[in-house]
Formats: sequence, C-alpha cells, structure tokens
Amino acid sequence: MPSVSSLPALLQAVAGFEIADPGLVIEPAAQAAARRSLDESGLLLLGEVHGVRENPVLIWALIQAFGLTRLALEWPEDLAPVIGAFLAGGDLAERALDDHWEFWSGDGRISAGHLAVLAERAAAGPLDLALFDGTVGADWSWSQRDQAMARRVLAASPPGTRTLVVAGNAHTVTSDTDLGTPMGACLAGERPGVQEIRISYGGGRFYNCEPRRFGAGVRRPRPPRLAGRDGALVLDLCWAGEAVVPQRAMPALVADGPPDGDQRGPVTGR
Repeated sequence: MPSVSSLPALLQAVAGFEIADPGLVIEPAAQAAARRSLDESGLLLLGEVHGVRENPVLIWALIQAFGLTRLALEWPEDLAPVIGAFLAGGDLAERALDDHWEFWSGDGRISAGHLAVLAERAAAGPLDLALFDGTVGADWSWSQRDQAMARRVLAASPPGTRTLVVAGNAHTVTSDTDLGTPMGACLAGERPGVQEIRISYGGGRFYNCEPRRFGAGVRRPRPPRLAGRDGALVLDLCWAGEAVVPQRAMPALVADGPPDGDQRGPVTGR
C-alpha cells in the first residue's frame, strides 16, 4: 500500500507505523563533524530521497543522537497550521487538507512514517518544527526556489539554536551543482561550517509519485551507519522500503525539473 488517497487510510497507516530504534551506528569522526556543524552554524543538513519508509526513523535517530529539539522539513509552509494542530494532540482536519493539494502530491516528502515520528517527538518533549517550502513564481529558476527555501530556514533557525534540516538530496549540497545553486550552498554562504549528511541507499524501493526502485543491491541485515567518506558525511542504509504516501490526482502543473528528492546518480532530484 505505497499510496493512499483518503484521510482514514492515511491515519490507519500512521497508527500502524512502528517507530523502532534502527540501531544507527555513528563513527566517532562523523559524530565530531556533525556536532561541529551544529556548533558552528546551528544547522545540520540531511539529504534524502523522498518516499523511503526508513527516512523518518533515520530523522528520529539523528534527533536522538544529537539531542535536537528543532526540525525543519521541505514541506509546504502553508501546511504549518494543520500540522501544528495535529502535533498539539488534535486530528488532521480533512476539510483543511482538502484545500492543500500539496499534501496529496504523492512525491514522498510527506509520509505516514513522518507523521508518526512527528507525533511521537511532540508528545515526548519540546519540538520546534519549521516547514520551509513555499509558492514558486512562474518565472522562478530552480536556484531561486532554493534561495527562498534557504531564507525560510535561516528565519526559523536564529543563531544559538540547533536545527536538523531535511530536504531532497539535490537541495542539501553545500556547493553549486549542474542544477544551479542549491539551498545547502545558500546556507553555507550565510552559516559557514554547515555540513550535509547524505543518505546513501544500497538498494530497495521508494515511492515518488509512483513506485520506483534503487539500483541493484543486496539486502543485508546491517544497521545504518553514519561515517565520513572523502570529506563528506554519508549515512549508509543498506535496504529501503516504500513509504505510505498521501496521493490524489493533482491539478496540471508546469514541470520545472526531474522528480523532487530523487537520488543523485541515475535518478536526480530537483
């Protein structure tokens, strides 16, 4: 059941999502680098492929490992009142969500697992949540969208705070790419020392508007591991599963690039 089109079905998937400690292994050098990023810039970036079932559990594990209470997600900022009410112990308001087609886009950035983890974190203690995607102008370039996202992240993460920032992995790179200037590079210009953790998916499946598959991989019972590699921070996940994603038929949009949050390599995020 990789996608659901009704709120009751989504809430059932949220209730059934098991939040289990993934046993994240963090190598000492990687832990030191991540803490240095938080200490120097107040930010730690996590680049994901949208639509992977394990993504929210990895977010949970990083929040636990680094004692964080602030989280910023590449979700539409207009959803903040609805999600805020849900985290305060209320229900997801179906009528309100009917007015937010972005919630039902099916691109995988929002999933049953994310909602379950957010609810668990909010119930366990303070959670400052920021949503930093927003309306894109008809004439905006890819870089302009990322610049706008970076501005929202900075506004929600004042100096002296420590925030985990999660986005599709094309947006979290801290230098220019073939697509343009990503959010991560914009943040690095304002907050020197910020570092990106890139999730590396060894194999399996994910759901981004439709079922998709990572490259060939061998399923192994190995815990995820955060390590330093060639000067970068990489979180290795050996095998990925499809997330349960809210999806309904969307109004026609003008395409501005490949599907959001896909992995670098054969499939590239925008």
